[in-house]
Amino acid sequence: MSGALTTLTSSLPAGTASVAQQEFVTMRLGQQLFGISVLAVQDVMRHQHIAPIPLAQDVIAGSLNVRGRIVTAYHMRRRLGMDAYPDPKNIMMVVVDYQHELFALMVDAVGDVLSLQMNRFEKVPSNMDAGWRALAAGVFKLEKELLVILDVAHVINLKARDAA
Repeated sequence: MSGALTTLTSSLPAGTASVAQQEFVTMRLGQQLFGISVLAVQDVMRHQHIAPIPLAQDVIAGSLNVRGRIVTAYHMRRRLGMDAYPDPKNIMMVVVDYQHELFALMVDAVGDVLSLQMNRFEKVPSNMDAGWRALAAGVFKLEKELLVILDVAHVINLKARDAA
């Protein structure tokens, strides 16, 4: 758990890694609820035109322009081994910052920002799908469902998928 906590708090100022609570932007893919640290999220947008990138891996949807910056868009359903988007016109994009580059994660829906106590953060369950485990930092057991916290570094790193 401490490694996952370090991942989640790596963008905090020095000396605040033992933060008692952290905020997460929630999103849905199918019936599953996922979360990303609010510190990594730069923007949330509705689907827009994505230019294909020739010879890109299948999880790369293409690129788009976000306020004058070229952003790589990821098919999160493909990244997680799920079926195609049920309604492509209603796809949402969560724009995240990873190593000073922007990436758009294509999701079914974006939910609320949850402020959660870090003492409730748990390691990734061993019975979770191996591909999902490779991309998850850990989980929170909410009142009615499991919130899978995604590790942005692992989502963006396509080698993590190939290893899973």
